[in-house]
Amino acid sequence: MTYKVLISDPLSEDGIQPLRAAEGIEVDVQTDLSADELAEKIGSYDALLVRSQTKVTRDIISQAKNLKIIGRAGVGVDNIDLSAATEYGVIVVNAPDGNTNSAAEHTVAMLMSLARNIPQAFLSLKNKKWDRKTHVGVELKGKTLGVIGMGRIGVEVAMRAKGQRMKVIGYDPFLTKDRAEKLGIDYGTVEDVIKVADFITVHTPLLKETKHMINKAAFDKMKDGVQIINCARGGIIDEDALYDAIKDGKVAGAALDVFEEEPATDHCLLDLPEVIATPHLGASTVEAQENVAIDVSHDVVRYLTEGVARNPVNLPSVPKEILNKIEPYFNLSEKLGTFLTHVCEGVIEEINVSYSGELTEFEVGPLTRNTVKGLLKRHLGDHVNDVNASYLAEKRGIEVNEHKSSQTKGFTNLLKVEVKTKSSTRTVAGTLLNGLGPRIVQVDNYSVDVIPDGHMIFVNHTDQPGVIGKVGSSLAEKNINIAAMQVGRSDVGGEAIMILTVDKHVEDEDLNLLRDLEEIHGVTVIEL
Repeated sequence: MTYKVLISDPLSEDGIQPLRAAEGIEVDVQTDLSADELAEKIGSYDALLVRSQTKVTRDIISQAKNLKIIGRAGVGVDNIDLSAATEYGVIVVNAPDGNTNSAAEHTVAMLMSLARNIPQAFLSLKNKKWDRKTHVGVELKGKTLGVIGMGRIGVEVAMRAKGQRMKVIGYDPFLTKDRAEKLGIDYGTVEDVIKVADFITVHTPLLKETKHMINKAAFDKMKDGVQIINCARGGIIDEDALYDAIKDGKVAGAALDVFEEEPATDHCLLDLPEVIATPHLGASTVEAQENVAIDVSHDVVRYLTEGVARNPVNLPSVPKEILNKIEPYFNLSEKLGTFLTHVCEGVIEEINVSYSGELTEFEVGPLTRNTVKGLLKRHLGDHVNDVNASYLAEKRGIEVNEHKSSQTKGFTNLLKVEVKTKSSTRTVAGTLLNGLGPRIVQVDNYSVDVIPDGHMIFVNHTDQPGVIGKVGSSLAEKNINIAAMQVGRSDVGGEAIMILTVDKHVEDEDLNLLRDLEEIHGVTVIEL
C-alpha cells in the first residue's frame, strides 16, 4: 500500500529525507497553495506536513477524507484546529525535542555574555570607546547556577554549566533527590534555589502557577548582586519587579530572550545598561529548524507504517461503542487527578488508577491517560494531553498502574486514584450520581460528597465544637463567601477534613489567618 504525503510549507530537503527514504510513501511538495486549493486537493492525501504558514482549518480537515495524520515541524500547533482533527479522527504530531540543544546553547550564551558584559563592551567599542574598566565581569567557575525547571532544556543547561565548573542547584515539581544526584546537581525547592544562586535561569512553561513566580518577594530573598536569565517564556519573571530590583542594586544584571508582550522594542528594561536581550532567538538556528522537520517526518512515517506516534498532541479516535460508555467519566477522571496535585506532598513516584463496577467491563485506558493528564497538567501546562500523558509520566520516572475490582462500596461505578510520593500516599475517589453528575465521594479515608468544580479550600483540622464557626469567621474577614461545605471524619474528636467551595479565587496569603487557628493543621487552595 502506498501512502501519499503532502508538504504545504517550505521544509529542508534533509528534513524530509526520512519520508523520501521510506518504502510505500509518496511525497508531494506544494508550498504555494491557497486555502481553497488546499481544501480541494487534501482529500487524496494520507498525511499533511506544515510549519506555521499553512492554516489547517476545520474546513480543510473536513475535506480530508483519507487524512490520517498532520505533522507540525515545530512545537506550537496554533495553526491547526485540534478539535476538528480529533473529531475527524486525525492525529496531530509535533516536534518538541528538536530545538532543545539550540535553546540550551542560547541560554548558556546569554549566561556567559551577561557574566562578561560582552554586548555592552561591544556597543561601547562600536561607539569608538576603548573602555576596559567599566566592563569588568565575573568568572562562572565556582559560582552557583540555579535552574528552575529541570525539563529537557533545563537539564541540558545544567550539564553545560557543570562544564564551566559551576555548582548547580535545580528545582522541578517532578525532580527527585535521587535523579538530582544522578545528574550531579543539588536538589532544592524554589526558595532554596533563589536563596543560594549567583545566577538564576528559568525553564518552566508559563502557567498560572509559574506566572510572575520570580516577583518582588522572590527578589527580596535572593543574594545581593544576583543575575537573572530568561530564555523560556515571557511572564515567568515579573518585569516591573525586575526593573525595580535592578534599579535598587539587588540584581546586578539580566539576560532576556523573551518578554510578556512581544515584540518588545520599546520596553523599559532595555533602557537599563545592566540588561542584555535578544528577540526570541532561542530556537532560531539552522540545525533546530532542520531537526524539527526530521523529527516530525520520522513520526509521520512511524504512524503511517506502524500506527504509533511518539509526539501526538491530540486524542486519537476511540471506537464509538466504547467512547459512549466511558465519555461521561472523562471530566471526573481529570478532576480527580487535578485534585490530588494540590493535596499531595513531594514528588510523584507512583499513580494507581482503580475502576470498580460496570467500568471494569470496558477498555478504560483513555480514562487512565486522562487522569494522568490531570495530575501532570498543573505543572507542565496545556501541552499535556490524553495521548502523551503516559509518555510524559514515564519520562519523569512515574509508574502508572491500572486496576479493576468488583468492590464498588455501594456505587454503580467507582473511579479511585492513588498517588504515592516518598513522604505520603493520598487517594481520592469519585463517581457519577444518576441525574446529579460527578461527585468526589472519598478523600483518603474520609467519606464526602463534593462537586468537583470551581474554587475550593481543603482544610485538615481537629474534630471539635466551634471549628466550623471559626473557619467561617476567618474567611468572612477576607470577604470570602462559602457556597458549599463538606466535613469528613473517622473518629469523634479525632482528625477531620473540611472541603469548602467558595465564590471566587482565593489567594494563598488570604488564608494565613485561618492557618493561625490552633485547631487547623493544614489549608490548601484547590482550583478545579
